[in-house]
Parts: sequence; C-alpha cells; structure tokens
Amino acid sequence: MNRTKEWVAIVAILLGSALVPVNSTMIAVGLTTIADSFNENLTQISWVVTVYLIVMAVTQPIAGKLGDIHGSRKVLLAGLTCFLVASVACAFSFHPLWLIVFRGLQALGGALLTPNAIALMRHTVPRERLGQVMGMFGLVAGLGAAVGPLLGSLLIGIWSWKSMFWVNVPFLVFSILVSLWALPRTDTRKRIPLDIGGSIYMASGFTLLILLFQGAGGTGVWAMAMGFGLCFFVFLFVRHERRTVEPLIDFALFKRLPFVSANLSILLSNFVMYGILLVMPIVLESRFDIPESRTGLVVFAFTLAMSLCSPVGGHLADRFGQKTMVGTSFVLTLLSSTFLWIFITEGSLPLVIASLVLAGLGCGVGMAAMQLSSLDAVEKEKTGIASGIFSTFRYFGSMVVSSIVSLFAGSWVLFGCFLAAALAGLAVSRGIRNHSPAEPQQMRA
Repeated sequence: MNRTKEWVAIVAILLGSALVPVNSTMIAVGLTTIADSFNENLTQISWVVTVYLIVMAVTQPIAGKLGDIHGSRKVLLAGLTCFLVASVACAFSFHPLWLIVFRGLQALGGALLTPNAIALMRHTVPRERLGQVMGMFGLVAGLGAAVGPLLGSLLIGIWSWKSMFWVNVPFLVFSILVSLWALPRTDTRKRIPLDIGGSIYMASGFTLLILLFQGAGGTGVWAMAMGFGLCFFVFLFVRHERRTVEPLIDFALFKRLPFVSANLSILLSNFVMYGILLVMPIVLESRFDIPESRTGLVVFAFTLAMSLCSPVGGHLADRFGQKTMVGTSFVLTLLSSTFLWIFITEGSLPLVIASLVLAGLGCGVGMAAMQLSSLDAVEKEKTGIASGIFSTFRYFGSMVVSSIVSLFAGSWVLFGCFLAAALAGLAVSRGIRNHSPAEPQQMRA
C-alpha cells in the first residue's frame, strides 16, 4: 500500500470512529427535548443513553473476535453500515421504545467498528509510526466526546432532536465509500466458528454487571437477584471457555504481564478521566458558584488538553517506549490530583483550571502507549479480540467511578480515589515493556 492510500484509509477509519463517542455524549443534552416530544418521563427516555453504554461494553470483545475470524475490513464495513441504518431509523422513530431499540442497534454498529478500526490500523500502518496514528485515534475520540454536547445543543436549537441522528448520514456514507476503496483485506480464519455459548454467557454477565453499576436493581431483592445472576453467568462463562477448543476469550492472554498491565492501565486512567468529568461540574458549581451553563467551558480545558496531547504521546511512545510514557502519564495524574485537592480547598479557580490542564496532559500522554502495549503483547491474528478486551476495560473504569461519584459526590473521598488510582497505575506500569517487537505486515492491498 502506497503512502497516499494509507493516509486515505486512516482518514476513513478515524472519521467513522469519531462518530461513536460523538453519539455517546451528544444525545445527553437532548433527553429533555426527546421526553417532551414523546410526552414521556425523563427516566424512561434516559434508556437511550443506558442501552448505548450496555451494548457498546458488552459486544466489543465479540466484535473483535468476529474481526479476527472473518477479517477486520468486513466487520468494520458491517459496523459502519449498521450505524448508518440505525441512525436513520432513530430519526424516524415514532415511539420511545423504538428509539431505544434503534439506539441499541446504533451501539452495535459502534461496537463492530471500534476494535476493528484499531486492528486495521495495526495492519495498515508500519510499526514505527503506529504510535503516532494511535495518538491521532485518541485525539479524534477525545474531541468527539467533548464536541458531542456542543454539537447536540446546536442541532437541537436550529432544527430538532432528530437532526442529531441525520447529521451522521453524510459522514458515514463517505466513510463507507472510502473504506471500500482504501482499506486492506486482512487475513481471515473462516474455518473457526464464533463461540456462541461463550458470547451469550459473557453478554448476559456484562449486562447484569452494568445494570448493577447503574443502580437499576435498587438496593433490595432485585439487586441481590442480579448479583446472584452475575455470579452464575461468570461461572458458566469460565467453565465453558475452559472446555471450548476455540474460546471467545483466550485466558492465556491474561498470563502475559504486558497485556494485563496495559488493560489495567487504561482502566485506572479512564477511572480518573471519567471521574474528573463527572465530579468537576459539581465542585465548580458548589464551591466556586459557577453557573451550570459555564462549568462545561472550564471542564473543556481538561478534555482539550487530553485530546491534543494524545498524538504527542503516541509519537513519544514510538520514540521512548510505552513503559516510559505510561509511567509519565500516571506521574502527571498523581501530581494533578494532588493539586486539584489542594487548590479546590484553597478556592483558587485559576490554579484549579491549571491543574485540570495538567490532568488532561496526564490522561492524554499515555493513552496511545497503553493501546500499543496491549497490541504488542498479542499476535496479529488476535488483534481484534485484544482491542475489544482493551475497550471493555476502558468502559469498566468509567462504570466503577460513576458508581463511586453517585455515592460520594462532592466528597474529598473522590480525590483520594484519584490519588490511589494514580499510585496503582504507577505500580501497574512496571509490567509494560519499553521495546516494540518488529512484526511483518500480514495484509494484502
């Protein structure tokens, strides 16, 4: 593949991938408008957000495995097509239930897309430049999540909530057409069937776990029943995977220290990142009397620093190694969490903003290195499932901290948790290797 076609392929992958985080955060600002449109309560409509989170978290490992079996190019194109059809269907939804169903279908498209986008970048880009491209992937994802609420507000103000789904269509059509021309065909393993039993057990267990974190079961009998159900499905999944010739999740991967360290690193990093996004608006409003309409601008300093630093971190990972950059990430996270704790207590808003920028640098500089370490720890034919597992660990960090924030909102316990996560990250980063094995490109143009 020549250099021009390579960059065209990267643009197509990044454009399609950017829509996943945009649609995750964009819909949040339109919940009240959607509820009024359907004359329904906000609790029911909020399922359009919850179902997106559940499907994305549950199906990404399965989607990655499908890419390893049938080829990442085919599965990515299926994901883009699914996302396109679901977006149009959401815009035409005439009942809340249908909107929730089609949002789930939209998330399924996003889940098919994300791990296979990463796998295709590994197949397309030479190893010596992969860190830089992974950094660009982090930049696009971060900016997509940050721009989502602003774009959603703009579209609702000009047109209606349905425009939040129509806006996806031209970008998806472009991404599909360019992907058909530019993306390489990866090696496939068609004789190996998908582990259906393992997929069902894992999906059921993850769904119950997410619902528990979301508080869907309350605190009574339903919560206990869901807890028992979770344990039951975990038992079935582990027993099934150990007896299956071609399991969905190869447990041998978790015997590789760099792979485990990379996944734990992204879990801890996302724990801090998502926690800051959730808690800082509360802190700014309660301690600095900043109106809710302006807290987003202050927090945007954090997300912008994180996004812009991601490609820089990827470039530095190519030059100095993943271990160095992941360790640097957690050092900056430790310092920024300490500074936030001190300066919020002192009531100094400028220093709080400076600390948020430092926190953004800390979260952004290590993301590409964590992803690279996860990929370098597995063979190319297992890139899809490795990317899916990595994404699931990322979501798990977000879910854990969202539950903690709901319990300790406004409490200093949260910043103690951020410090603990940073210290744990420093310990975990010692398991990441600094070298990058050279591998032959297993793809054909």
